[in-house]
Amino acid sequence: MAKIKTEPLTGKIRVPSIEPGATAHYRANPAKPEHNEALGFPGEKIANWEVKAIEKMGEILDTNRAFRVYMDICVRCGACADKCHYFLGTKDPNNMPVARQELIRKVYRRYFTIGGKYFPEQADACDLTEDVLDEWYNYFHQCSQCRRCSVYCPYGIDTAEVSMVARDIMDSIGVGQKYCNEILGKVLNEGNNLGLAKNALANTLEFFEEDVEEETGVAVKYPMDMKGADVLLIPPSADFFSSPHVDGFIGYGKVFHEAGVSWTVSSYASEFANFGMFIGDNETMKKVAMRIREAALELGVKRIVVGECGHAWRVAYSFWNTLIGPFDFLDPKYKTPTHMCEFTLDLINRGAIKIDKSANDDLVVTFHDSCNVARGSGMGNKPGGQFDVPRDVIKAVCNNFVEMDEETIREVTFCCGGGGGLLTDELLDLRVKGASPRAEALHDVMERKGVNTMAMICAICKAQFTKVLPNYGIGMDMVASVHQLVSNAVVLGGKKGV
Repeated sequence: MAKIKTEPLTGKIRVPSIEPGATAHYRANPAKPEHNEALGFPGEKIANWEVKAIEKMGEILDTNRAFRVYMDICVRCGACADKCHYFLGTKDPNNMPVARQELIRKVYRRYFTIGGKYFPEQADACDLTEDVLDEWYNYFHQCSQCRRCSVYCPYGIDTAEVSMVARDIMDSIGVGQKYCNEILGKVLNEGNNLGLAKNALANTLEFFEEDVEEETGVAVKYPMDMKGADVLLIPPSADFFSSPHVDGFIGYGKVFHEAGVSWTVSSYASEFANFGMFIGDNETMKKVAMRIREAALELGVKRIVVGECGHAWRVAYSFWNTLIGPFDFLDPKYKTPTHMCEFTLDLINRGAIKIDKSANDDLVVTFHDSCNVARGSGMGNKPGGQFDVPRDVIKAVCNNFVEMDEETIREVTFCCGGGGGLLTDELLDLRVKGASPRAEALHDVMERKGVNTMAMICAICKAQFTKVLPNYGIGMDMVASVHQLVSNAVVLGGKKGV
């Protein structure tokens, strides 16, 4: 695949001049009939799609009060305009969050406000036509639902919610996106986004055991479907097959081994990620999450610990309780869900595992806050724990830690550019351009502080950055799992005990 042309990095993030229509031709591959039908959607665009789309919008307006408020309160002040990484990278004004929202708000005004019904031109309202639907499809799949714009909106309008509604409406009339819908079909059928069969998963875990024992001389087990284990671990499926994801998963196993905690993964629910959120469909999101509840009940575990995945942690932290709770069948002394970083940090703080920080002395590490973790979740027992817990883990296993510019991290972190169901090859140009603000901030600390490693706790971020950073002259080896660093530093055969 040809290298995508990018501007040389300077370490500075600049607001570009606009280029109307610059990304109007970017189009995610549409879902095939079997992808839509597997989720209960029409296989293809239905004959009376305009009527049904407006009916669906009306249903959402009646059940989602936030969406109705978002449609009514925007004053187009522009506070969000330069906050989107896709606008900064592509220069297309329709990637300004306010402009993207207007694509659906104009239709809302036409059908659901008095002014729009009787005076559409004066109300800046428009009919839902084929051209408008095409704009929806293109531009609402140029939103990674990162919610950075909502941090700056004086009214708290959440563009991610608006994008989810637009996608939900499109799916309801048979206009779905291939990447998201195909993946959701796999997880509902096989239990993971990759469609890994049970035998393939078992072979992968066996390979991990052999690899770790060969490298360390210690027989660390990576069990599957073990009934009565203390912990059910639910990782993203990327942790089973590619670097640096695999290195993080190996680190999970080492932590459990050293702590003397019995654990298992489930072949039925081996997947933590939940693309149901990306398409805005609560029923699909619930079906995906329900597999995890069923697996925990079947295996009789005491607690659920989840791996490194950004949007999946948001779903677990913010939605599991109402989607698949209550969790009264688990041990009440443990928090449900527990993030692997919380689990590991607790062990480190209590001295339950031994750490050799010098094992990472060749690394100068910075941390990328994944957007759904940063702006849609929490960790630990204090506000802002989702920022501090991963950093505290890194600092506990590394001697050299550096922060990127404060305007690009924590609550105002820039998205990797591949989230929200956009991690697909036909949108690679968009993904590369969307990654430019993070690439600039990373370049700055590489030049000033000698950073050679960027750690993160999101599977999509890892997959995105390993693919797009080389377009900016930054090697794939820059990208690391937080538990990859833990894996380097944990001393096997050291102090044990939970």
